[in-house]
Amino acid sequence: MMEEPQSISRKTVLLMAITTGIIVANLNFIQPIEGLIATDFHLSKAIVGVLAMLTQMGYAVGLLLIVPLGDIFDRYHLIQFMMVLSIISLLIAFISPNAVVFAIATTLIGITSVAPQIIIPYAGFLAPAMQRGKVLGTVLSGLLTGILLSRSFSGLLGSVIDWQYIYLIAALMDLILLLVVHQAMPRDPRGHQNLSYANVIKSLPRLFTTQRRLRGSSLNGFTMFAVSNVMWSTIAFYLADQYHLGSNVAGLLGLLGIAGVLAAPYIGNLVDHRSPRLTIGLSVFFSSLAFLLFWLIGHWMIGLIIGIILLDLGTQFSQVSNQAIVQSLNRKESSRNNSIFMFSYFLGGSLGTLSATWAWSIAKWNGVCLVAVVFLVIALLGHLILKEPEKLHD
Repeated sequence: MMEEPQSISRKTVLLMAITTGIIVANLNFIQPIEGLIATDFHLSKAIVGVLAMLTQMGYAVGLLLIVPLGDIFDRYHLIQFMMVLSIISLLIAFISPNAVVFAIATTLIGITSVAPQIIIPYAGFLAPAMQRGKVLGTVLSGLLTGILLSRSFSGLLGSVIDWQYIYLIAALMDLILLLVVHQAMPRDPRGHQNLSYANVIKSLPRLFTTQRRLRGSSLNGFTMFAVSNVMWSTIAFYLADQYHLGSNVAGLLGLLGIAGVLAAPYIGNLVDHRSPRLTIGLSVFFSSLAFLLFWLIGHWMIGLIIGIILLDLGTQFSQVSNQAIVQSLNRKESSRNNSIFMFSYFLGGSLGTLSATWAWSIAKWNGVCLVAVVFLVIALLGHLILKEPEKLHD
């Protein structure tokens, strides 16, 4: 039986937060520069949209097939190995002579950028039980910061230099980070495990069906990230239709997500010292209140701004709480549990995007709000029926 860690230093937690933020940014560089890529490779908007989708599909593959390796291999080495592969993928994107090579590169970027989902369970493994929520909240705030800033970083650089150099700069940043991680990331006290990769992958369905808490977190993550994507996938349409504003304003509104960055460690504290059932309930409450505001007073900018802040808080309450629950399960299976949870989370986001864009084409903003209500009702039912734990530890 593995001993409970005694402590994890603030320096280590900060390094993990920065590492997750910088690596996850690789997934989002393509979004603001799709137009530039389309012009350079003489592609239609539909085709360049497929290139962006390939990154996300690659990430889904990585979540299912690579993240579980954290239960087999020494995570100190596995994280660095994935970073090396990510750097190579970014360099291929930089030198891509045509759309076919770039399509391969962007798929590989998605597959190899899953190191943050190896780091998160590693942070949970290293943290003592009474600090786990706070530690995970801090690491997740780094992840969210990377997502928020990556689009601005890419869009700004794309306006002043050739878009290919964004991938070169990202590769250089990742290389510098790799050197720091090699020196400062703590060694994995667990080391390598004598497990078969095939058996590890085959165990995923069993873990999902036999762990009620994992099913509950997966359902909540699925629905709450779907709700978030329902709004973010259609906000540009709404701004153009209601306010006659461009997508650049949608990007600026995205920076309101800083509220979630600041709140994440405090949410983790609430999970540690109060109850994950309370914080999951708050996630559903804040997101429901957000869409009530979107529907009733979204035609005023102040209503939209307050709603976005509330929605982001709801998403963060869900993400931090669920990660704390998932990482409190069997520590020998923490990477596989995270793989299942994050795949569900990602799947929900994709379905939220798809259903919201379809609803907009039929009923515009009212249709979008109705889709969110459906996901929120499912989240509430899951909260009431599956019942998250009152406490994660004694």
